[in-house]
Amino acid sequence: MSKPPLHALQGFVAAARQRNLSRAAEGLHLTVSALSHQIRGLEERLGQRLFVRNARGVALTDDGEALYARVAAHLDAIEQALRPYQVRRDDVLALTLMPSFANSWLVPRLPRFLGAHPRIEINLQSNIGTVDFNRDTALDAGLRYGPGRWPGLHATHLFDDWIVPTASPALLERLGTPTLQTLGDFPLLGAPGGRWSEWFAQFGGMLPTRFVAQFDDTEALHRAAAEGLGIALGRLTMARPMVEAGLLRPLFAQRLKSDYAHYLVFPERSTSHARLAAFREWLLVEAARYVAEDARATAFATPGDNRATRATRKAAQRTPAKPRRR
Repeated sequence: MSKPPLHALQGFVAAARQRNLSRAAEGLHLTVSALSHQIRGLEERLGQRLFVRNARGVALTDDGEALYARVAAHLDAIEQALRPYQVRRDDVLALTLMPSFANSWLVPRLPRFLGAHPRIEINLQSNIGTVDFNRDTALDAGLRYGPGRWPGLHATHLFDDWIVPTASPALLERLGTPTLQTLGDFPLLGAPGGRWSEWFAQFGGMLPTRFVAQFDDTEALHRAAAEGLGIALGRLTMARPMVEAGLLRPLFAQRLKSDYAHYLVFPERSTSHARLAAFREWLLVEAARYVAEDARATAFATPGDNRATRATRKAAQRTPAKPRRR
């Protein structure tokens, strides 16, 4: 058998790590079709199937797992050996971030940064796994959702996240709008434990014993809610684009604070990166603006109110009270 081309093995390893052909192709600057062609060619050479498709992307077969264990470390070693010979451009800022955060928060705001800093080139690398800045020296910083403590890294807090039940307007039109007490009678997405239990314990109502569906991916959860499958306990930062587009509607003024928050993280070597300093300052301004917008959106809400109650109060405030007949 002839030697398989190195680029096919690189594509295989990227797809194995991302578990998603679209994200792997994006990281390799390929089309999904080109990456799929590389993987098919590698499978034909080896006479083994390396991936199977699933609802979230792709998964390794047993043969794929074995091949990954044999070649991934060697490809990483080759890449690491070549890094000192790569020319680093001072006008490029390489960032790693979750695809969901890129789509829901950063990318819509990024034109403002690039407009203010036209000489800076942003290189975004979507990654859902743990990033090793010591190994991947091409990365300058990352945007991460977590506890705020990453050993060996500087972490700048950007903003907290909040959780609230959200539903599609179509579902509300079909079933009506729940109150805090009747929420458990509606189709809910998730699992009986976790934050749903905390929600019902804190705000009242009866926790149902059966949920419509469970998801291990927050973006998929929000999509299911937008399609009218049920009510999701959604993260506001990720759900906001769907809310603004009219696809989802937060149901209550009450909300839970997420256990995690959003941070900019970077290694010690990036502290002298002038482009990162500019990006950090811009991020802090954007984060403060985002928090202020959220505060204004909920300023009129008080605990115990749902949307219908708040709307009734606002109408009453605009309409003078009629004098009582004696």
